[in-house]
Amino acid sequence: MSSGTPTRQRVAFGHPLADRQRVVVVGQGYVGLPAARAAVDAGHAVVGYDIDTAKIAALRAGQSPIDDLTDADIASMLASGRYQPTADPADLAGFQVALVTVPTPLREGHPDLGAVIAAASVLAEHVTPSALVVLESTVAPGTTDGEFRATLERNAAGCTVDNGQLLVGFSPERIDPGNTRWHFANTPKLVAGADGASRAAVRQFYSTICDTVVTCPSPATAEMAKLLENTYRHVNIALVNELGRHAHELGVSIWDVLDAAATKPYGFQRFNPGPGVGGHCLPVDPAYLSDRIERSLGRPFDFVDLAMRVNAAQPRYVFDRVTALLNNHRIAVNGASVLVLGLAYKANSGDTRETPTNSLIQLLCRNGASVSVCDPLVRDLPAQLERDYPGVKPIAPADVLDAAQLADLCVLVTDHDEFDYAAISEAARRVLDTRNRCATAAHVQKL
Repeated sequence: MSSGTPTRQRVAFGHPLADRQRVVVVGQGYVGLPAARAAVDAGHAVVGYDIDTAKIAALRAGQSPIDDLTDADIASMLASGRYQPTADPADLAGFQVALVTVPTPLREGHPDLGAVIAAASVLAEHVTPSALVVLESTVAPGTTDGEFRATLERNAAGCTVDNGQLLVGFSPERIDPGNTRWHFANTPKLVAGADGASRAAVRQFYSTICDTVVTCPSPATAEMAKLLENTYRHVNIALVNELGRHAHELGVSIWDVLDAAATKPYGFQRFNPGPGVGGHCLPVDPAYLSDRIERSLGRPFDFVDLAMRVNAAQPRYVFDRVTALLNNHRIAVNGASVLVLGLAYKANSGDTRETPTNSLIQLLCRNGASVSVCDPLVRDLPAQLERDYPGVKPIAPADVLDAAQLADLCVLVTDHDEFDYAAISEAARRVLDTRNRCATAAHVQKL
């Protein structure tokens, strides 16, 4: 097998005590907590580090900040004696393995590596010879061997990759919030190292916490593979979003088109339209790839840039459909009562990161609509909505049918299984269904 071909390794749990290490996981959110739990379950001593002191206090009290781990899961981790949540950098001392799982957002449309660089800086102060530091955060190709490695080496008291005193790797996160089939341990894990020793170390560590480890020839390969995974979804969703707009104007149901096309047993994979894309991955990852290509090669990634524009415009398209639907009933948006069903960016999750619902609600409020919102899995309205649009009224799940009956229009944005679609459709005067969950009826319009 050539050195440029990823290699797959099947591993099993039940490693001896000698293989257990002191592991630091920087970032205790949707990525870091599942990694910390897997490491605890494998017998490692885990320090869960986060600069959010409120989150750390909640973890110490056995309260989970994410959907994929329950309070009972956190309590079990604490009870093992192998999990220490902390906001004190001094607690990082003596680590043998460190995983960096911090956010990599966009700032004014460009990648922001501030949290990654800050994590590398604080870890570097505690690096000892042969320590392994692995970046899991999504970054542009070249980042691990570039800014990340440089920051570690600059602050690690003489420990470098070249002198064999520092091991640096990359292993992109593959977390799908709310997915009950694929989780941290059973999802194949890509790994790569800055040199041969780093590659061997990162492969060996992840073999203790993941079922399948796939070794890539370089960090840049793994970095780009991660971006490709989500860019693939992004551009295909953009395709059906734009096709859906055209199909509607042509008087064709995009849902019927997709049902028909999906009967082909080869050469077609179904992607559904919706109100827009959300989460960290789809709105952000393609921008990292496009930005790196433009900065490094001096030319745009036209295909990805177009997909980003299409998906970013989808909330506006949904708002336009709301306006047209109300106009057909001689109702102006200004003064209309609109019930929005769902705040999370995806079904059966309480994750509101980059949710397109925010943009839709903002458009409704700016145009004078009276907006209420119900999401059985989201505890609080996003801070930005509460601050900028205090008139948005949260509706308790128990009251959703009454609210649907009173609203001029119900807009289904997030198709949680907890919603009773038949009951909501029966109670509502009008429905705009962006997810194709409601039965066909005269008062139900599909995206």
